[in-house]
Amino acid sequence: MTIQRVTGQDFTKTPIDKAPTPDLGYEMIPKERYISADYMRKEWDRLWTKVWLLGCREDDIPEPGDYHVTSIGPEEILIARQADGSVRAFYNVCLHRGNRIMVGQGHAESFKCRYHHWDYNVDGTFRDIPDRETFPQGAPPCSGLSEVRCDTWNSFVFFSLNPDVEPLLDYLDPLPAHLDPYHFDRMVKIMDVTVEWDCNWKTSVDAFNESYHVQGIHPELLYFLDDYDIQIDCYDRHSRYLVPFVTLSKRVRETTELPHLIKHAMQEAEMDPADFDGQAREVRRALQQWKREHGPRLGLDYSDLNDDQLTDDYHYLIFPNLTLNTHADDLMLFRQRPHPTDPDKMYFDMYLFRLLKAGEERPDPPRNATYKHGEISLGLVVDQDAYNLPGVQRGMHSNGLPGLWIGDQELRIRHFHKVLADYVGE
Repeated sequence: MTIQRVTGQDFTKTPIDKAPTPDLGYEMIPKERYISADYMRKEWDRLWTKVWLLGCREDDIPEPGDYHVTSIGPEEILIARQADGSVRAFYNVCLHRGNRIMVGQGHAESFKCRYHHWDYNVDGTFRDIPDRETFPQGAPPCSGLSEVRCDTWNSFVFFSLNPDVEPLLDYLDPLPAHLDPYHFDRMVKIMDVTVEWDCNWKTSVDAFNESYHVQGIHPELLYFLDDYDIQIDCYDRHSRYLVPFVTLSKRVRETTELPHLIKHAMQEAEMDPADFDGQAREVRRALQQWKREHGPRLGLDYSDLNDDQLTDDYHYLIFPNLTLNTHADDLMLFRQRPHPTDPDKMYFDMYLFRLLKAGEERPDPPRNATYKHGEISLGLVVDQDAYNLPGVQRGMHSNGLPGLWIGDQELRIRHFHKVLADYVGE
């Protein structure tokens, strides 16, 4: 098994500085981090209000006046495209009596509170206060809506509640060098779903931060990926592992009969499985060569990606709450948000993106749809995780569990908790 405690071999075309990861030790991780209301309050004060967070895609607000409302904990954030093409973000609260101003996403010439019709320009400045003369004290002593830091990277819009937060690219370092070659701006969103899950947000992050659980929860994937011999890299805040796809786990025997998931991957690339003469573990390299050769004919530009990226899952955690399953043809992105008041609940946002072919017209992205736990299928693999996580969360409350016992296959979880402790202070 390949586990690296340092930034390993450069798997991108851009040179990346190598930096050793601190010794993370083997101490038990306290379960109180998952169930304590006091710890949840500390996370809000010391983590969520200090870091950069994903707000939306630029595609969600393509034209001046387009807006998108997102939430984190108890706060709602209004993100808006400006007349000059820039993006700004504001607390979504009217300065009169606290009513929220906008809902969901759409287009507006101004942001008008529905309560008393206080009106704000798209740049957040006051536009109109009805009966202003009845306020002897005048308008609030500010220009308008309270603004928060906002920036964009690789087609995504980020915001921060911390006015002194470092520049976005510095915060994301070194991941832009890894992920820019995928050109997310060439991908279109095809799924946008939020589900309230019955677990802590970290319980969800953990589930997608290791491959150790594949042999337990996703046994069918043993015939599609190598869950054991993977590279794990930990950086200052963020982490990744590189999972070989279109192959077999070392936990199962070799076969000349191609598993259906491998056949499906070949067919998606317009490679006929019937024309392949070899063993299942040999398909991965053959499919990489096929996609390299035939990608241009299919209108798919893979020129900035290395061969492994044409088949494998380059799986990233952007601290604290973004999980990226990154592939040459698509991106599966999870955003894991805390519930405003209950440490045993969270919001799971699932976005799917598909690479557009050359000349293909860009369709309008779907609107967000919101569900409760169990009301919608997110696909077999994610459904398996979703079914399991409430039981994990209940177990966190048991007197029989002193804490999390983490092994080397779960190194990214230990690194995640180290960074979490750096912020929260415990």
